[in-house]
Amino acid sequence: MYTNVAYLYNSVSVVKDLTVPFLVTSCGYYRVNDGPTIKTNRPKGRRDYQLLYIAEGKASFFFNGIEQIVSKGHMILFRPYEPQSYFYYPKDQCEVFWVHFTGNEVDKVLSACAFPTDKNFFYSGISADYQWLFSQMIQEMQLRRANYKSLLTMLLQHVFLLADRSLREGERGGADALNDIKRATRYFNEHYNTPINIEEYAESLHMSPCWFIRRFKQVVKVTPMQYILSLRMANAKTLLETKDYNVTETANAVGYENALYFSRLFSKHVGMSPSEYKKLHAEP
Repeated sequence: MYTNVAYLYNSVSVVKDLTVPFLVTSCGYYRVNDGPTIKTNRPKGRRDYQLLYIAEGKASFFFNGIEQIVSKGHMILFRPYEPQSYFYYPKDQCEVFWVHFTGNEVDKVLSACAFPTDKNFFYSGISADYQWLFSQMIQEMQLRRANYKSLLTMLLQHVFLLADRSLREGERGGADALNDIKRATRYFNEHYNTPINIEEYAESLHMSPCWFIRRFKQVVKVTPMQYILSLRMANAKTLLETKDYNVTETANAVGYENALYFSRLFSKHVGMSPSEYKKLHAEP
């Protein structure tokens, strides 16, 4: 087993502070792949709030006496005085991040999110962003540099916002699909100036090209090729606004070998030719 934990006042005591709007009081990480079972049993709950994120494997939680296996990509939210009973078994290879927080505006912040109120757990998606944010919280609390309390609040609220987005957008097709679209947009942003075959890209990820194109448009509001075109035109305008790139060089820089074809696309997209755009934005 591996642990990495941090406490606000170097104490494991439960902190409930309603004199401040929002305060992160402790956070940590457990990786349980050997050793004894990690057991938590708090019949009367705690006085603060607790959020857990299952990053790998799974864990056993009991809600109203019924066991629920909570797997990778799920979050568990306990409010004050809610009973807590859960187990991390080594065989389940669980990796979990957790954070405790308090404050007089916590309910207001949580109510703005789409977190379910009829159960304690929900699927928030699988994202390295969560792990980075939790790790940053742990580090901030351990190092205690200037403004660390404010940064802790911002980092946790960032977690809330990502989870809220996943829940809201997941209604249109699932958080796993959304992660695929996020990965695609990141790839297109980095490779827009190279030849991209949408069908081959989708198949490389073992997805149906038709499904991928339909899902991409549903989330991003444009097709993948329209998205790539917008990236190329936006960067072309930036290059044309400088004195260093002529039309042919700009075309090549954004992924077009044929400057005439690029000019036609640019005119259709922008409403004027690349030469006219460059002349319009030329320095006096």
